[in-house]
Amino acid sequence: MAKVKLLVDTDIIIDYLKGIKPARDLFRSGTFDIYCSVLSKKELLSTVGLSDSERKKIIGLLSKIKVLKIDNDINKKYSFLIDKYGERQETIVDYIIAATAWAKNLPLLTRNRKHFEHIKEIKLSPVYETE
Repeated sequence: MAKVKLLVDTDIIIDYLKGIKPARDLFRSGTFDIYCSVLSKKELLSTVGLSDSERKKIIGLLSKIKVLKIDNDINKKYSFLIDKYGERQETIVDYIIAATAWAKNLPLLTRNRKHFEHIKEIKLSPVYETE
């Protein structure tokens, strides 16, 4: 049986690292091929005050998922989204993640749905409850 491909936003990775059960279950299920944007990797590893053990845990997790770099197709789709929806400083990372989902035809799993709901070019995956 083919695995379901899924792009996860940074908040979902953070949930896993915090030990939140639905996120742990998602990553451990074996049902999904999990992808993230290179920007999620940057956000996670550039967190201020990160301890060596936290950094190792993040690197370990990232080694088990597919980290997608920004390629020409993602860049073109990002530019389209900026032109269509407008650019604000707080939207840049979100639009790159959305462009990644669109370019790679991956549903996006995020708890920050309000950041992405208006983007018609992508599909949002149903999100889990964090209790």
